[in-house]
Amino acid sequence: MYEQTLYKIIDDHIKPKVIKRLNRYSKWEYGYNKEHDIIVISKTGKIGEIYEIQNLRIALPKEENPHEFENKTWSKTEYPKPLKRIKTVFDWKEYPEEFKERWFKYIDEEFKRREEGFWFYNNGIPTYLTGTHYMYLQWSKIDVGPPDFREANRLFFIFWEACKADTRCYGMCYLKNRRSGFSFMASGEVVNLATISSDSRYGILSKTGPDAKKMFTDKVVPISVNYPFFFKPIQDGMDRPKTELAYRVPASKFTRRSIEAGSEVADLQGLDTTVDWKNTGDNSYDGEKLKLLVHDESGKWERPNNILNNWRVTKTTLRLGSRIIGKCMMGSTSNALDKGGRNFKKLYDNSDVTKRNRNGQTSSGLYSLFIPMEWNYEGYIDSHGMPVFDTPETEVKGPYGDFIDTGIIEYWENEVEGLKNDQDSLNEFYRQFPRTEDHAFRDETKGSLFNLVKIYEQIDFNSGINMSSLVSTGNFQWENGIKDTKVLFYPDVNGRFNVSWVPSVIQQNRVIKKNNMKYPGNEHLGAFGCDSYDISGTVDGRGSKGALHGLTKFSMEDCPPNHFFLEYVARPKTTEVFFEDVLMALVFYGMPILCENNKPRLLYYLKRRGYRGFSMNRPDKIWNKLSVAEREVGGIPNSSEDIKQAHASAIESYIQQHVGAGEEGNYGNISFNKTLNDWARFDINNRTKFDATISSGLAIMACNKDLYKPRPERTTANVNFGFKKYNNKGMLSKAINND
Repeated sequence: MYEQTLYKIIDDHIKPKVIKRLNRYSKWEYGYNKEHDIIVISKTGKIGEIYEIQNLRIALPKEENPHEFENKTWSKTEYPKPLKRIKTVFDWKEYPEEFKERWFKYIDEEFKRREEGFWFYNNGIPTYLTGTHYMYLQWSKIDVGPPDFREANRLFFIFWEACKADTRCYGMCYLKNRRSGFSFMASGEVVNLATISSDSRYGILSKTGPDAKKMFTDKVVPISVNYPFFFKPIQDGMDRPKTELAYRVPASKFTRRSIEAGSEVADLQGLDTTVDWKNTGDNSYDGEKLKLLVHDESGKWERPNNILNNWRVTKTTLRLGSRIIGKCMMGSTSNALDKGGRNFKKLYDNSDVTKRNRNGQTSSGLYSLFIPMEWNYEGYIDSHGMPVFDTPETEVKGPYGDFIDTGIIEYWENEVEGLKNDQDSLNEFYRQFPRTEDHAFRDETKGSLFNLVKIYEQIDFNSGINMSSLVSTGNFQWENGIKDTKVLFYPDVNGRFNVSWVPSVIQQNRVIKKNNMKYPGNEHLGAFGCDSYDISGTVDGRGSKGALHGLTKFSMEDCPPNHFFLEYVARPKTTEVFFEDVLMALVFYGMPILCENNKPRLLYYLKRRGYRGFSMNRPDKIWNKLSVAEREVGGIPNSSEDIKQAHASAIESYIQQHVGAGEEGNYGNISFNKTLNDWARFDINNRTKFDATISSGLAIMACNKDLYKPRPERTTANVNFGFKKYNNKGMLSKAINND
């Protein structure tokens, strides 16, 4: 039975008494409410349910008199025929007042729905549409005619409304599946906002200039043309322009109407608002001021264009100083990482709403949203717009009267099964129709050093189970803050450590003291590998991260064999914090560490604190062959070609034996998808970017150190001890001459 995790309704976030009291006086203001940490998208002053979509808490308007439809589902309201004949506001002015009075209520109601949103019964359930979503469904025209109502799109528009309402936010970064309707929804929003804004500019970018132009001419312009006269401002230029849609007062029309109808100049004021598109480039729209920027196919910008560079430029077009005056609606599927996907992934990861700076903004300024493919796959959405996740027991009718007898999950799994023998085709399918973020950013298999089939099998297995029950996130701390005593692990959602196994209380903090030096007491259970760094700050403010991995050996004790139990990939503000993190992990697990000695500050830190006994010597040399520095602090120089090859071979061997699906249908013992993805992208000729791969490989080498011991060559030689040999044939023995 499929359980959705896209959104949830929070019942206990705000006390009911508080909601009731403020609703009574319509005191809820549209925008971010700091006191309750919610984003209010209600424009009535009253709130109802609170949705949490991708960690963003959004307060919807209070339910008020949903409209009842006969078929209990969404249906577009037919545009009255008498109004269809009216093309412009000029034509409207020529109609008698009696006619106008008859339709004022209808027009006012449409404006209200556009502003406040719309409630209707969907299969008997009161359902809220934002004003933008209502305009899209009721007044937009797409390639197949009027759009269908889909629950996935409803959640999308609720999230987008929250992005617009939140003054801390620059917009959304939407990771989508193919054919989800984003381009049409974004085009509908451009027209919706442009037709009610004055002195504003709206822009469109896509993966190429021709793509941006096509979106403008094939989507934006037709939607604008289809608007009813009471929503359509006075337009300048052609009815179907190719480069710019301008809502201004045309001089020719103004003169003719002012003469014929005797209108005053003030009666014919235009919006002076434009919508246009630009060719793709890092500096597109540089220096301009935008109310809305639509970034279509932003995960497909290939070299020399770079979506990260462009966003750094276009972000400034949406603000005046610290005040955000415009929003960005960004959405895309992702290309392979080397074809634009890597930069889009960075932008998406930097838009996580749980990671904010002191100004309350994400690193990118955007809010990330991912809607899994099962929510929005054509052919598996019922007549009420709801996705059919599981195979139904009885036939379910689709929006066009067809019957759905299979669930989308089963269909997707069948597609995946059929592509198992063609990994590149499978990865392309994952990117186009992802069920997880890992699927969306799945890379090509070409040129990979390791067995990607096994790596991705493990990633898929990890993504299909409840990882929160297997992996704990947190930090280590000295008990009572007293160093070199006992270490404890504290769960923390913002912690730097991911842990999938914790030893029993008896096994924890096993430290052996000999000759005033501390040694690990659980060396027989496992070991750590570490990719350290020496400098706290870097010029670009980024730099490599410190990485630590823990791996168990095969043991008869209460310990899972060959299991990666700890993952740490972080860059704290100072190296001392990182060094102390590593030290506490070593003490808690009582295991030794094999660390690179190219960056030796961590090793000297351990020695200075009395933990030299935890630092392993390089296993490929005997003590007498170690350098002076290696004898002093231990470690291994992970720079020679022999060590590089041995390191890569260790990971390759581990993947082959302990990752992915086994012969009996069981799966490997690594629950850390970050490390698995790092392995998948690893480039042995450019190792500096792969901190997790370096540290995890060293952990494997540390647990199998006996494999790397130098083996002296054995030679044999004849030794003459001076004893004579005799030939005893015949009656007398005769000495044999050995010369």
